[in-house]
Amino acid sequence: MSGDRGARARIRRLRAIGLVMLVGISVAACGVPADGGRRGELRGWVIDTPVPKPDLTLTDTNGEAFDLRAETEGYLTLVFFGYTYCPDVCPVHMANLGAVFGDLIPEVRDRIKVVFVSTDPERDTPERLRSWLDNFDRSFVGLRGSLEDINAALSTILLPGVAVIPGEHGSEPLIGHPSAILAFGPDGTARVRYPFGVRQSDWAHDLPLLVQGF
Repeated sequence: MSGDRGARARIRRLRAIGLVMLVGISVAACGVPADGGRRGELRGWVIDTPVPKPDLTLTDTNGEAFDLRAETEGYLTLVFFGYTYCPDVCPVHMANLGAVFGDLIPEVRDRIKVVFVSTDPERDTPERLRSWLDNFDRSFVGLRGSLEDINAALSTILLPGVAVIPGEHGSEPLIGHPSAILAFGPDGTARVRYPFGVRQSDWAHDLPLLVQGF
């Protein structure tokens, strides 16, 4: 009997993992490549329906209120929803951005804000979130808030909500979250997304164009 229970638990766990993966894939699969095979165009993915920056106020890692629209007005704003315990998508995205940021000329870098919204606010304490982001770039903004507010914001920008899958037998929970970074232009509208797998060379190519409102 114990073997049957263990098998059923493993099946439930595999189904949960499949659900989490589906949440990420559903984002990456939408849209069309922006390059179109023509030189000089963006390498991200064009969003079928451009979306405005969400009206969202959360708390930054200093404990201060952060109004996303007001604090990033006029900047190219790269917004990603993820969590610090993420084993793959989140650290890869942030590491790629951090590597490229160090090579950008100040005229471009100073016109960009990278905002990481935690989808695991219970475990992502302000201290942990700040320390984790500093591994990539100290200018990256970390935000925390209720999952209710975060899911409401995700809905307005046409992204799937956060899926929390409880762990079993003491294991950590799985957090399903969108796998793409949204690029909101200086006008506050996102027309391009960057799915998991985007390369550093793609960021290096696109960021100077995006700050110009390409």
